[in-house]
Amino acid sequence: MTTPAPSLRIALVAGVRFPIAEPFAGGMEAHTWTLASLLTRRGHDVTVFAGQGSDPTIGRVELLDDIGFRPSARARGDVSMPPDEFLREHHAYQRLMLRLADQHCFDVVQLNCLHYLPVAMADLLPRPPVLSLHTPPTPWLESALHGGRRVLPVAVSPWTARAWASTLGSIPVIGNGVDLERWIPGPGGPQAVWTGRLVPEKGAHLAIDAAAMAGVPLVLAGPASDRGYFDEQIAPRLGRGATWVGHLGHSDLVSMVGASAVAVVTPCWDEPFGLVIAESLAVGTPVAAFARGAVPDVLDAGSGSLAAPGDVAALAGSIRVAMSLDRGVVRARAEQTCDVQQMVDAYVDLYRGLVPPPPAAPTATHVLRDRGSVRPRTSVSQP
Repeated sequence: MTTPAPSLRIALVAGVRFPIAEPFAGGMEAHTWTLASLLTRRGHDVTVFAGQGSDPTIGRVELLDDIGFRPSARARGDVSMPPDEFLREHHAYQRLMLRLADQHCFDVVQLNCLHYLPVAMADLLPRPPVLSLHTPPTPWLESALHGGRRVLPVAVSPWTARAWASTLGSIPVIGNGVDLERWIPGPGGPQAVWTGRLVPEKGAHLAIDAAAMAGVPLVLAGPASDRGYFDEQIAPRLGRGATWVGHLGHSDLVSMVGASAVAVVTPCWDEPFGLVIAESLAVGTPVAAFARGAVPDVLDAGSGSLAAPGDVAALAGSIRVAMSLDRGVVRARAEQTCDVQQMVDAYVDLYRGLVPPPPAAPTATHVLRDRGSVRPRTSVSQP
């Protein structure tokens, strides 16, 4: 009979700024919540180091903060004093990494954040941490990796792996996934939908323009993370076929996306994965999107229609094409490529490759007496 593999003690290091809780601030927070929840459900001992307000049901949650440190008045008055938020994040990660280096209480540490300092301090840990690359190359992360850190980098898409190749060489890919038991197929409906953070790099204003050009009403959902952008680019476009419903929780988001004819995705940067695409596919809603970054990795001709980046007229055409696609085929694409259980399987396999196998049980011996001598004999199981 096969002995079940032992459970693992896993540390997930998340971001400081946003809680790992619904409604999620973005895709990384949703990814961390899902990964922690499913690892815990599988019997692993998971500790999530995250920002204040994180969901305690996902495992053991410890506050990632700079408790106990405030610079002196003289230091704060120096010309080199950075913004408070920068210093708070820096000190929080510094304290955590020094603690992890000292205590050695985890089998695996996974860096599921974008901050440079945990990467720069990775060599202090007893074994290399897993570094989830949810971003194209940034100067801070490249700087932290320069010279060769002891990390195991993992890209969230083939495009992201290629983007990091000049720095890291060939690295494995574990695509992001969605829980297909929570993101269930919906009936569709007459409107288009756009979901995500309302910030310039997500390009929601272009989605509004494209939907208007296609003659399709558009509903937007997500936090107004950049108020200046919202006031200048989003608010003036609302009311003429475009509606913003605010920042929704999971169940409301599933219902709204599932009741839409098409999801519009408008990255104005090189999207490393695009979790909103996977979520849309899971509920059976086809996608019209700009072909930037990893978007073409996630979509195929049966699940979406791509337009040249920034081309609003082409995107309007893609909206009309995507609306004609078979919702069952769209859902099947999610089942084949975006199943979160496959994602968790891949991470657990990766973790086990980092952890030394447990020592073999001592071999039983029998004692033979031969003319006064004692010789050990290895026991042999009989068939």
